[in-house]
Amino acid sequence: MSPIQRFRRDTFASLENPNYRRYFIGQAISLTGTWMQTIAQSFLVLHLTGSGFQVGLVVALQTVPILLLGPYGGVVADRVNKLRMMVVLQSLMGVQALVLGLLTVTHVISVWQIGVLAVLLGLNNTFENPARQTFVFEMVGPEDLRNAVTLNTVLVNVARMVGPAAAGLIIDAGGYGVCFLLNAASFVAVVGSLLRMDTSTITPAPAAPRTKGQLREGLRYVRGEVGLAVPLVMMAIVGCLAYEFQVTLPVLATQGFGGGSTSYGFMTATMGLGAVVGGLYFAGRGTTGLRSLTTTSVVFAALLALAAIAPTLPLELILLACVGVASVSFLSKGNSTLQLTAAAHMRGRVMSLWSVAFLGSTPIGGPIAGAVAQYAGPRWGIGLGAVACAVAAALGLLVLRRVRRPAVREPQGDAMAEVEDETVLEVAEAAR
Repeated sequence: MSPIQRFRRDTFASLENPNYRRYFIGQAISLTGTWMQTIAQSFLVLHLTGSGFQVGLVVALQTVPILLLGPYGGVVADRVNKLRMMVVLQSLMGVQALVLGLLTVTHVISVWQIGVLAVLLGLNNTFENPARQTFVFEMVGPEDLRNAVTLNTVLVNVARMVGPAAAGLIIDAGGYGVCFLLNAASFVAVVGSLLRMDTSTITPAPAAPRTKGQLREGLRYVRGEVGLAVPLVMMAIVGCLAYEFQVTLPVLATQGFGGGSTSYGFMTATMGLGAVVGGLYFAGRGTTGLRSLTTTSVVFAALLALAAIAPTLPLELILLACVGVASVSFLSKGNSTLQLTAAAHMRGRVMSLWSVAFLGSTPIGGPIAGAVAQYAGPRWGIGLGAVACAVAAALGLLVLRRVRRPAVREPQGDAMAEVEDETVLEVAEAAR
């Protein structure tokens, strides 16, 4: 087998699964539409109000439901059939985009309507996120999970580059409403892919019984499993302060380098390119587990620190490309570690806590990073992310220092996986 053939086999292993391949294609179309709507919605709010605060408020309205209700989404995901749940929730997301588009093209749209629709989308995402994360596991199994998660992260970053660029062209040509309507149409692709699934090859997790106290049960389970609790805390710290690039980079571009939207565009593009290249590299190799996540946190911290002090824009662009590689590595390793460690009947609740820790922290971290960038300077805003990664790495190292035994094979959830020398059993024993 030639090196190119080996690269294709290892990098795109999960796409050999017909169900995941259909889902991946549907997601590629839908995510591009989602980013088109995200950009168009922000510009529409700015057009209607002229207020950057109002733009941030709408973003917060969309993410606050995940922060407040995220764990309940995991409880529901553990109880029901994930495929059916995905069909319903993805369809509702399409309806939300359709309503937003119709209100816009008929010129009756107002900020309060956008806010209400943002809250409804956030509520939908509260339940959709854990269902989607665990459904990927059911499609591809433990062997290809890390590959599937990494490829999905690559897909998100490609959509993040293509969607905003397309939105800019469409807004100029047809207006904001066209972006929303195209996003609504894009959900036909992902819902269609779900309806065409071969259910005989999907391995659904046993449905959790409908009993009282399931949310508390999930929290107790995570608290008692150090192999889950430590990565979740690490991801909460990093997700809260190190991924606020939409807040810190515009300020760095204008105040740090004296540029404008063009400089900011180059910054986001190079970081996105780094994430795509890094994702393709890590899709076919790499490890999961606490040690790997800790190592990535150290590298992430170092790169952010260097990006915070880069004296010239060309050097900053090179460092941001490297930051993109580290960011996709941290995200995919953290996600895979949690899914492979969690028991099948708890996976939905575990991944809902991931949503709270990583996605729901934006309303907290965004204002903090923005305030630091505004009052202390944009470089300090980037440096704050480096400090967060360093704190997360220190937490991981504190646990790993007590783990000394060589690598063994231990069951993680319902998968047998070799996770360096920090298996769940070893970490749990070390923490006692």
